[in-house]
Amino acid sequence: MMKAVVLISGRGSNMEALLKAGLPVEFACVISNRPDAQGLAVAAGLGVATAVVDHKGHDGRAAFDAALAAEIDRHAPDLVILAGFMRVLTTDFVRRYADRMINIHPALLPAFPGLHTHARALAAGVRVHGCTVHFVTPEVDVGPIIVQAVVPVLADDDEASLAARVLAQEHRIFPLAVRWFAEGRLHVGADARVRVDGVAGVPATLISPLPDVG
Repeated sequence: MMKAVVLISGRGSNMEALLKAGLPVEFACVISNRPDAQGLAVAAGLGVATAVVDHKGHDGRAAFDAALAAEIDRHAPDLVILAGFMRVLTTDFVRRYADRMINIHPALLPAFPGLHTHARALAAGVRVHGCTVHFVTPEVDVGPIIVQAVVPVLADDDEASLAARVLAQEHRIFPLAVRWFAEGRLHVGADARVRVDGVAGVPATLISPLPDVG
């Protein structure tokens, strides 16, 4: 069975969705850069080992990343999962786990990389928004896209209501992407596009829970 490590910084709702999804994965450890992360208690309650590598206890990003890599490697994972891990990782760290580290981002990449995605989507007046699971590369939020989900932006949406609608889809597509990885179905081509064995074409990797508009 494939072994994975999950990195979190906060409440860990995506982590919890993964742990409860019945995936063919051994979750070896949940690691946080914050000792007060709520997700640590959630993981422990689900019987998964936890660890803390506090970024505040290290002199600079490179030193923290080295300590984090040492903790990850102690579990020898096949996959490193970033589930709300709020740290920008160094190039050396990302390359260490090339093609076996994935992230979920609360926007339809390449639109709205970085932070405050829901507020920015509302300010831009877009009609649809969503989330993306992608492989991690040294440049933030531009790695090969595995799967996306689309939600409508409603006329009365505020940041909280839009975020909640997107989060529900994050909990849907993240386990799907991890399952595909565990089953050996993901392949990144020379064009940086992800192919999924047994899934033909874009529609199957673009989940669109949009309402009928007549």
